[in-house]
Amino acid sequence: MLLEWRQKNVIYGILLYVVSTVFIVYISTGDIRPPVWNILFWIIVLFASINAMVKSFIQENNQRQLYYYQLAHPVAIILSKILYNIGLLFLLSILSCLAMTLVYESPIKRMGLFGLTIFLGSVGFSITFTFVSAIASKADNSSTLMAILSFPIVIPILGTLMMLSANALGLIQDTAFLKDIYTLIAIDGILLGLAIILFPFLWRD
Repeated sequence: MLLEWRQKNVIYGILLYVVSTVFIVYISTGDIRPPVWNILFWIIVLFASINAMVKSFIQENNQRQLYYYQLAHPVAIILSKILYNIGLLFLLSILSCLAMTLVYESPIKRMGLFGLTIFLGSVGFSITFTFVSAIASKADNSSTLMAILSFPIVIPILGTLMMLSANALGLIQDTAFLKDIYTLIAIDGILLGLAIILFPFLWRD
């Protein structure tokens, strides 16, 4: 957190990106229906997450990575980055929701379920983009490679998130939404397990 706070301009840039995107969507569409609100919200959160996570490992040079390698265990490094990014993405998601609520009438009917959906989405996006950023940092054109590698993994997460948020917005009446929550938790758990197992091998390279 201390290292990230030294680069406050990056965080402010991400926040500006979110607010600017919501404003551009507003002046382009005017009033929108709740299903469109749901889609636009997750598109904004998805691309804001990519912009925020691309710096997780890509911005670090080889000398700093070597210093980290001597300083801490690789599992501690990946977990610390994931935990920080969960907090950052949750904050970005809340900001996106507030910005969308300011320019549009809020369609959210079940705030508790929507908040839980945002949190689980932040966890899934953080694990995925953080680990993919570590992989992409080892190659050229790392930012482009990160987008290519992460989208196939993110699609199941995004689909489940949209189903849950549609339920929270009252667009569907799905009494089995707990199954979607358990599915999302299972996906996040599998991704976290893979990151913990595979990252030490990647880190040694």
